[in-house]
Amino acid sequence: MSADLWLLGCERLAAELPEQQFNTWIRPLPAAEVNDQGDAGAVVTLRVPNRFKLDWIRNQYAGRIEAALTQVAGKPVRLDITLASRDAPAPSALNGSVRAVANVPVGQGLRGAGIGAERRTLPASTAAVPSRSRLNPALTFDTLVPGRANQMARTAALHVAGAPGVMYNPLFIYGGVGLGKTHLIHAVGNALLADRPDARILYLHAEQFITDVVKNYQRKTFDELKAKYHSLDLLLIDDVQFFAGKERTQEEFFNAFEALLAKKAHIIMTSDTYPKGLVDIDERLTSRFDAGLTVAIDPPELEMRVAILMRKAELEATQMPEDVAFFVAKNVRANVRELEGALRKILAYSRFSHKEINIGLAREALKDLLSIQNRQVGIENIQKTVADFYKIKVADMYSKKRPASIARPRQIAMYLAKDMTQKSLPEIGELFGGRDHTTVLHAVRKIAAERQKNTELNQQLHVLEQTLKG
Repeated sequence: MSADLWLLGCERLAAELPEQQFNTWIRPLPAAEVNDQGDAGAVVTLRVPNRFKLDWIRNQYAGRIEAALTQVAGKPVRLDITLASRDAPAPSALNGSVRAVANVPVGQGLRGAGIGAERRTLPASTAAVPSRSRLNPALTFDTLVPGRANQMARTAALHVAGAPGVMYNPLFIYGGVGLGKTHLIHAVGNALLADRPDARILYLHAEQFITDVVKNYQRKTFDELKAKYHSLDLLLIDDVQFFAGKERTQEEFFNAFEALLAKKAHIIMTSDTYPKGLVDIDERLTSRFDAGLTVAIDPPELEMRVAILMRKAELEATQMPEDVAFFVAKNVRANVRELEGALRKILAYSRFSHKEINIGLAREALKDLLSIQNRQVGIENIQKTVADFYKIKVADMYSKKRPASIARPRQIAMYLAKDMTQKSLPEIGELFGGRDHTTVLHAVRKIAAERQKNTELNQQLHVLEQTLKG
């Protein structure tokens, strides 16, 4: 079998895949080893540098790669993707039946016609990089539970981790408290650090940047500030809404922002609202925040809440019965942080009482939380909150009036009633002026679909949800 199989397969993939996908995920791959097994076909072994890339390539591209290699070879080719050893020697050009493609060592990627760049070597001076990055090593893509609520943000973050500085720069992630924004940006930093241990990465909260600006302003040492932030490869900054009203901080962040983008470094920010919703922040900053990709993380849906609970319980070396997970997930809807708090209460209650975890125990452990929720979130409360927000009368919620200024808030209230209470569709319809359950279902589906596309509506719903949850 030709030693050029891997290169020829990649040329085919370059023609089949969108250029951005190929340049991001296929071109940087190390050269593969080809084990020709005669008429039986061949095994192509691809060694990737870290678990993050292994999972992504295996899930997203393995089938396409295998098909391309099979077409080029004219016989079956099986792709084997494994983790590369950090100190593994490069394969020789010919070692028995194992061939290295075009004498390109493992660790070199494809570029142009297939010639790769040399692997970065880690200088001794970078040994302290991980600790200086302020990254939490436990917050990775592996420990982040995926779901519809974070799907778009997670996918964008994966692309950034695989090819920082190439696309979605800056990446702006927004959503309410406790939804996983911080986890996601740490995951990007940890993935890049695993791939490039010498990368200059810094995670910080916006308040830490403000403190740095104040300190350097007092000392008149702005060159130190620039040296710290302008030389980064990846800046991860949480809660940029804290920059509101701080003109000098905004000026310095603008300078750092421009410097990093100019050198193809990547910036990821989080906020509690989308860029145009930020107040007391210079328009030239908000326009740049919005210039890359802005994505929301929504409150987790029921299935995702169940998965989160079961995953967190596993991390605590405890098996949570699925029916208990569903019970908790149906009653704790706000965010991941509240789910974790509920889980801790249940686990503690189980250990202290020496009882098995079941729905009865969960109900007892969470009785205070359930009592507060039942008092606070009711249909009447939802109707009043939505009516006040959109400046209509509460009576309009169950009237027969149909102008858009009334019908729209009514549909939103129905959506929230379905999402935040235990009421059935017929019960909700009855409380909205005796409407049929199909009317409620239409409203719920319509608002849910629009929420995924309409940034302004999504933000309004976030505000209403946080208000109703107290």
